[in-house]
Amino acid sequence: MDKINIMMIGAHPDDCDFRCGGTAIKYLRSGCRVMFLSMTNGCNGHHLDFGSALASRRREETGAAAKLLGIDYRVLDIPDGSLTAELRYRDMLMREIRAFMPDVIITHRSNDYHPDHRSAGTLVTDCSYLVMVPGITADSPPLKKAPFIFYMTDSFTFPAPFTPDAVVAVDDVLEEKTALLNCHASQVYEWLPWVEGYSQEVPPAGEGAKRLSWLKDRIKNMDAPGDTCRELLIKRYGRGKGAAVTCCESFQLCEYGARGDAKKITELFP
Repeated sequence: MDKINIMMIGAHPDDCDFRCGGTAIKYLRSGCRVMFLSMTNGCNGHHLDFGSALASRRREETGAAAKLLGIDYRVLDIPDGSLTAELRYRDMLMREIRAFMPDVIITHRSNDYHPDHRSAGTLVTDCSYLVMVPGITADSPPLKKAPFIFYMTDSFTFPAPFTPDAVVAVDDVLEEKTALLNCHASQVYEWLPWVEGYSQEVPPAGEGAKRLSWLKDRIKNMDAPGDTCRELLIKRYGRGKGAAVTCCESFQLCEYGARGDAKKITELFP
């Protein structure tokens, strides 16, 4: 595929890894340039530790993920839970987008349970046209063309459900995605199990191999294709291969960015 620039924008320091990690790995293998951007520092995403100590820990986790993948993983110093779609944050994001010059941006939809996720999605779409306007945030050079913008998958249905336009099979990078998410120990083994009520399932910290196996099973369950994704998998990979895929990541085109037909959309993904 073309060697394009991919910018994955999440609200928190593990969002891109969860929803786009496998696709990011495949982009990198194709020779593309990939950047993860977390709009907040994740300082409140834990039941025991929060504040500056947690923000530092999560920066270390993103550093480990960045080293593992070989990417730039930027974390903005906006407090977790405080991201809003206001002008100062839009200008911060505008500068980040212009500096990286992405061909494709992947982010949250703006209808989501978490206010930070909603705000991140809104900020990206607020930048979608303005990144080409020289007089807006005039201290950074404008882009010459609008990037394609895609939403990462979610399960919310109001006011409209996520409707995938592109799908990427990630069975062949499942081990690597597991290793990537393993970098975010504060989330995958501590915070998320506690807040979602399955802490008793997590293997002890000293049992690394069991933890990785447990995490891999969680990812397989999370990335299992639904009916719509299965149809897209069969259309893209053929009936035999498409029907056999057990893990995939899917994306919905945002109409505020660059436009393309189904063929063009498929060509944008590894």
